[in-house]
Amino acid sequence: MKAKDSSRIGPLLEKFFIEFLCGQKRVSNETIASYRDTFRLLLCYIREKHKIAPEALRVSDLDVGMILSFLQHLEDVRHNSIKSRNLRLSAIRSFFRIVALSDPKDVEHSSRVLAIPVKRTDSRLISSISRNEMESILAAPDLNTCSGRRDHALLLTMYNTGMRVSEVIALDRSQVLFGSSAFIRINGKGRKERTVPVWSKTAQILQALFAEQSRGQSELAFPNRNGGQLTRNGVNYILQKAVRRAADQCSSLQKRTVTPHTVRHSTASHLLQSGVDISIIALWLGHESIETTHRYIEADLATKERALSKLAPAGSDVPPLKIPDSVLAFLAKL
Repeated sequence: MKAKDSSRIGPLLEKFFIEFLCGQKRVSNETIASYRDTFRLLLCYIREKHKIAPEALRVSDLDVGMILSFLQHLEDVRHNSIKSRNLRLSAIRSFFRIVALSDPKDVEHSSRVLAIPVKRTDSRLISSISRNEMESILAAPDLNTCSGRRDHALLLTMYNTGMRVSEVIALDRSQVLFGSSAFIRINGKGRKERTVPVWSKTAQILQALFAEQSRGQSELAFPNRNGGQLTRNGVNYILQKAVRRAADQCSSLQKRTVTPHTVRHSTASHLLQSGVDISIIALWLGHESIETTHRYIEADLATKERALSKLAPAGSDVPPLKIPDSVLAFLAKL
């Protein structure tokens, strides 16, 4: 169905982003960027594949078949993972909920789009590194240089707090409070604020770094060389450089894939192995649901082994299997 009076996508997208996402839900900048990129990809795909300009696109054009072909394009051509594909679909479905509320005539069309299912993904165990491997990475930056001291403080803070990359690159010096017990106020995902204590060693290193930075203009805790905010790629570059140097001393790192999120996973895993309650770890990491934190229990073999050791072995001793020679002869002939 392509009704001539069908709503144009352009004005509805403006309403979706400005009134709904920014005005009503007040979502984070990261969510805005993710949704923005989804619709950029979608509109460019439709323009190239179906020769419909974005300003001419109507709701009726954006049917189930077109959306499914776009999602398949993401997997086949752009080589997106199923998780990324599902995130793009989530943004599209969120938009069509607003479309359905905007005009009654679009309700049926929107319902068909909202019925597009997400794809099931394989559930993999969380990857983390050992305490010794983490110590080797922290010791890798050259502390005789300004950038090395910043890199060391950055990686140590990430490990101490379990901060997300988006949280650590936006961290201001004013969010770090020193005293008898130092802690960091973190502006987390979903506009949730949490406080996380830091080791006295971390506090001393941060105080020294901030004193060195006081001669500059930036208020950021970990600025780039120009005083601006580090990018995600910048943090990953710093980490990979440290991992490569650490691998010379710690051979187990040579075959490991270590990402900034691996450091966050390692913080949680090491807290769990130290006996910290799972609910405290959820608060530490800023998880909205404790179910997310339970993944660390699933991944931690040492915790499972300790639990098993508390249970006495069951079952009877099984005597050795004795097979008559005639049976062995029979099997030999098969």
